[in-house]
Amino acid sequence: MPRKILWLDAKTVSRNLKGNIYIVTGANSGIGLETTRQLVKQGAHVIMACRRSDAAKEAAKGFENLSGTVDFMKLDLADFASVRSFAQAFKDKYDHLNGLANNAGMLAGRERKVTKDGFEVSYQVSFLGHFLLTELLLDVLKKTRDSRIVMVSSVLHAGRPGRRPDVHFEDLDMKSRKFNGFQMYGEVKVANVLYARELGDRLKDTNVSAYALHPGFARSNFGQDGGPMKIMRIMMGPFWNRITDSSEESAQTTLHCLLSEDAPKYSGMYFSQQSNSYNDKQCRPGGWPMKSPNPNANDSNKAQKLVEIARKCVGL
Repeated sequence: MPRKILWLDAKTVSRNLKGNIYIVTGANSGIGLETTRQLVKQGAHVIMACRRSDAAKEAAKGFENLSGTVDFMKLDLADFASVRSFAQAFKDKYDHLNGLANNAGMLAGRERKVTKDGFEVSYQVSFLGHFLLTELLLDVLKKTRDSRIVMVSSVLHAGRPGRRPDVHFEDLDMKSRKFNGFQMYGEVKVANVLYARELGDRLKDTNVSAYALHPGFARSNFGQDGGPMKIMRIMMGPFWNRITDSSEESAQTTLHCLLSEDAPKYSGMYFSQQSNSYNDKQCRPGGWPMKSPNPNANDSNKAQKLVEIARKCVGL
């Protein structure tokens, strides 16, 4: 199927965001950087929440002629203490938050590695760290008119008929199962979709909306530090640019969820850029929103149970 990118409509891309504040995790490169660039271009103030503030400052040099502004705050999602410090520092400095883009993530290598908090690192960075951050910022989000939460998931959460990723409540981060980085990634991304669903239900009578999304097959630096993604890039060689999306294209779905007037009607739902990576062909055109083909990601009871367990994991 030919690639047909979903783009922001003219009304959304021309909104004046002066006075609006957003947090983007992993904002120093890839989708996070392009999300930040567009928000700043429209006049917003964006907190670039990154493990390496120096990388964020270097990346932000390209924003100097844009109408908005940026701030740099250290956030290490692999460290719950860092997440708590970030949330408190943000609330000490700012009194509102229009959007939280939980964008950062990682794909583990072949070996299972554990954080100082005792969890598999990709599971903590991609889900538990963002879960804690979101829960700690809910009070300020609730005080802000039309605030939004984005959980960046992946097409890999969908799997294929007969082999759908699921959350394993008895072993969420593969402590006892044989470790597989790709499998862990798919399960983490199911957790992200379920968390957005639970937030949509929990916050339905508030001014806060939440979304999970697949941004597209992003042509970013994700996975360049080794592992299966790097191998895939090498194997694809000259075809890589033909089958992948630019970071700007991949940021469109995040920006739609953060900014469009239409998105709040679908709080808790799943959004997707077009993607030929779906095994379910009917999903390949994407949709704002669309139903995940994975029934494990559409189960509200699982979503509630996941949140109950996650609260205990992060100490809430």
